[in-house]
Amino acid sequence: MVKIEPIHPDPSQADKLPYSPSIRVQGGADMLFVSGSTALPLYHAHPHVHEEHVLPDDIREQTRRAMNDIKLSLDACGLTWRNVVKVTKFLTDMREADAMHEVMAEYFGDWKPASTMVCVNNLSAPGSRVEIDIIAVAPQTRD
Repeated sequence: MVKIEPIHPDPSQADKLPYSPSIRVQGGADMLFVSGSTALPLYHAHPHVHEEHVLPDDIREQTRRAMNDIKLSLDACGLTWRNVVKVTKFLTDMREADAMHEVMAEYFGDWKPASTMVCVNNLSAPGSRVEIDIIAVAPQTRD
């Protein structure tokens, strides 16, 4: 049995953050590492095809598309957002962090995994304003 729980050094302050300072995983667990997802379709051509890189300018829509791509990997492994223990978010404009977090909350609900946010000049796909990767855990399966 795996136990996943947030750790708040000061639980009275937990509502102030859109993430948990840390997540503790106890027991045997399998791990899923999901590569960075942008607003591009999960499967797109390499080398890149210009037509696939016509992205919405809206950070909310870009975040939704990235989260939907991540959900494909979670679904393929029978996992939910509650299995996500770590999120790394890359933004090209830190002023859009609140809007990005609002959309992420639509997916995570009241679950707040550990998180890191980094502001960068550019992302891997032209026009991308957000890229998100995750680490998820699940109870170990016995073969």
